[in-house]
Amino acid sequence: MATHQDRIELSTDGHRDMHDLTASVTEVVRASGIDAGLVHVHNVGSTGAVGTIEFEPGLQQDLPEQLDALFPPEETYAHEQRWHDGNGHSHLQATTLSPSITVPVGDGAPILGTWQQIFHLECDVKPRERTVVVTVRGD
Repeated sequence: MATHQDRIELSTDGHRDMHDLTASVTEVVRASGIDAGLVHVHNVGSTGAVGTIEFEPGLQQDLPEQLDALFPPEETYAHEQRWHDGNGHSHLQATTLSPSITVPVGDGAPILGTWQQIFHLECDVKPRERTVVVTVRGD
């Protein structure tokens, strides 16, 4: 069993900014030399999220809009009463989606559906420099 780890660095434009990580994650998997196993993708920080989606403009608009409907940015959250940073909704959105996902690896690449890509979503209110840790484990 082998393990390989690398990082993807992102600059985001703030709340609702989405990035397609599929090519970068695939590159890390290929560099690992692991043919079969798992790839774990993890956003470092509590206001960014990763997942899979059909990465197309309609869903790039729909997902953040629905998250804002579920956790409206204009609401008052207890988090903001303590920190006064205006990002209580950001924490809730990121937690709901998750900071990490695990995808199977086969033939030296992530196993994804035709219309399935790995994304990062910035939930915070400010632009951020993000680190996404990619860990590949297998044979």
